[in-house]
Parts: sequence; structure tokens; C-alpha cells
Amino acid sequence: MTEGKNMLRFNVTGLCVPSKNYMVDISGKLNKIIALIDDGSYFTINRARQYGKTTTLSMIQKTLSKDYICSRISFEGLGDESFATPAVFCRVFMELVQDSLKFTDVSESYQQEWFDESVASFVQLSRHITKMCRDKKLVLMIDEVDKSSNNNIYLHFLGILREKFLSRQDGMDFTFHSVILAGVYDIKNIKLRMIRDGSYAPAAAETKIYNSPWNIAVDFDVDMSFNPSEIATMLLQYEDDYDYGMDITSISNEIYYYTGGYPYLVSRICKHIDEKLNREWTLAGVRNAVEIVIKEENVLFDDLFKNLENDDKLYDLIYDVLITGKQRMYSIGNPTVKTAAMYGLIVEAETGIAISNKIFELVICNYFISKDEELNRKRITGVLQYDVVNNGFETAY
Repeated sequence: MTEGKNMLRFNVTGLCVPSKNYMVDISGKLNKIIALIDDGSYFTINRARQYGKTTTLSMIQKTLSKDYICSRISFEGLGDESFATPAVFCRVFMELVQDSLKFTDVSESYQQEWFDESVASFVQLSRHITKMCRDKKLVLMIDEVDKSSNNNIYLHFLGILREKFLSRQDGMDFTFHSVILAGVYDIKNIKLRMIRDGSYAPAAAETKIYNSPWNIAVDFDVDMSFNPSEIATMLLQYEDDYDYGMDITSISNEIYYYTGGYPYLVSRICKHIDEKLNREWTLAGVRNAVEIVIKEENVLFDDLFKNLENDDKLYDLIYDVLITGKQRMYSIGNPTVKTAAMYGLIVEAETGIAISNKIFELVICNYFISKDEELNRKRITGVLQYDVVNNGFETAY
């Protein structure tokens, strides 16, 4: 077996690191994102699970380190107690920023100043941010922002950032040069979701703070999926190590055909070819890797099935597209369509809605067929009976 020059591996878990993993060249995407930061924009990176958000933030941080102070923090793993009260949240936030600055070139004294024991309210935190951002080009990146356990506290925090941004535009405040929020859920719709599920009812005094807390964000239109040319950059890196003589263009196109450029699926196929298929870098090898992927359990599919099971309207939408063949209009104004797009399940096609990639088509079809077979068995045993009037199944005892 040919040995590579490096000890790099294809990675499908967590952060990808250039010194350890084969990676797609995303410099074109980074340039577009950095242009937003240079403009002082605030924005969100909302993409589905396993879509490379954390890796992108890491690459942004490394790229910006010469010109900006970057604080990259995450809400992942913060327990309920971190969002219990404004005072607790302010303390946790300052500690996270302080810890992140240990890996920058800023002075130790500036790091220490970021935590102020006296800050116990959002008003005091706002003043503290003003003090710490004066004459500093500080970029704040928050990963896993949708992991907050108390959305009222989080919305209040966003409201503070919004007010400071607007005041800065008017020359009346100092604040973060740019703020990037990364997560699955659309931050702009957090309040609407909270009102709908009954977890938040704004008081009159809160109206200003909670009114569209993130409407200052610019649109983030960077395509985070990998096109065939981008996939080829990762394969080229691998080919330089192993010299297999693979047809990089054809293989890249084949991988894209099945994955739609979904980052996790691209890396998963490559990992299986490299580690389970004796490095069968051919079109047949790609198809064999796809066969492995659609039959395995993984975190992406677990999350996919969970989302379908927890949302009847989403389930019905995807079922119509895949099983009944019913055409559904791609209208982002439809909350269910928007949710499906947010989860990375659908894309817009000429006929309306289409599933975003072939692997999802295969996996979800198998899932629906299995569920229907189970339902049919229940019908046969008399547990369920068909209700003609309501056009559905009802329990029969």
C-alpha cells in the first residue's frame, strides 16, 4: 500500500485543522466573509448541522489575527445556570471573552481587564464593552448561539449589541467592530418562535429592547456548500501525498452529485474510500462509499430523523416531495419550508421544492418506507384503521 507523505486524515467530527486533516480550500468563501468584517458588519451564519460553521469561524480567526483582535467563544456546553439571570450571564460572557483572548497577541493586562467583578447588569455590561472596545478593533464570534437555555436573557443581550451598534453608527459609542453569530436557527426569528410556543410574552417596558434584536444584521449570502471545483482542491491535496493517479475532476463531480456539496457528506465519502474501501478512488468507489453512508448510523442522520419526528408539518412536506410526488411551492414565507431549508433538507428547483442531495433522498426514502411498513403491520393487526372521512388513520381498540 502506498504511504502518504503526511499523516493527514479526512475528518467528520468537530473542527477540521489544516495540519491534521485534508480540507477543501475555502479561501474564496473566506474572502467574502472578511469583506463583511472589514465593513464592520454584524451577521449570522445559519446553516444546518455538520455544515462546517465551527471550522469556518476558526479559519476566519486565523486569517484576521494580524489586523484584528478576535474573540471566538461558544455557547456549547453552557448549562442552564449560565443563563439564569442577567448578572450570571454577564459574568459568564466576560469570562468567555477573557479566556479567548489568552490565545491572541493582546497584553495580559487587557485580558485581565475584560473581567470586571462589579458588572452585574446589562447596563453595566454595555458600559464595560464601551470601555474595552475604545480604540480596539475587536471582532466577536459566538458559535452555537442557539444552545442558549434562556432565550429571554439571550434576546436582551442581542438587544444590547443592537443598541450599541446603532449608537456607534451615530458616533456615540464604542463597541465590537464586527459580530458573527453561528448556529442552526435563524436568530432573527427567535422572538417569534418564543411568542408562538408561549415561552415569552413581552412587557411594554421591554418593547424597545426586544423589538427585532438582530435586524441590524446584513444578509449572509455566502454559499457554504462545496462545489466540484472546491472538492477537487481536497482531492488534489490527497493525490499529492499518495500519487494514485485518480481522475480528480470526475471523482469530484461524482461526489458532488450524491452530496450536493454538503460538507459532512463530502468528507464522509472520502473517509470511507480512504479507510474502508482500500482507497478505491474511482467512480465505482464513490458509489460504494455512498452505499456505506446510507446504511450507517451517524450524528447527521440521527438529527435529521429527530427533526422529522418532532415536526408533523415538516414530515408531511418531505413525505409529499419524496413519496407522493406532490409538487410543493418553494416559498420562504412558509414557516415549514423555511424550517426545511434551515435544516439543509431542501433546495429550490424549477418545479418547486427538491431534496437537497441524493444521499438525503435515499436515506429519507428508506426511513419513510420503513415507517409505512410499520404502519401497515399495525393496520393488519387491527391496531389502526383507516378513517375515510378524515383521510387518515385512527386508533381502534
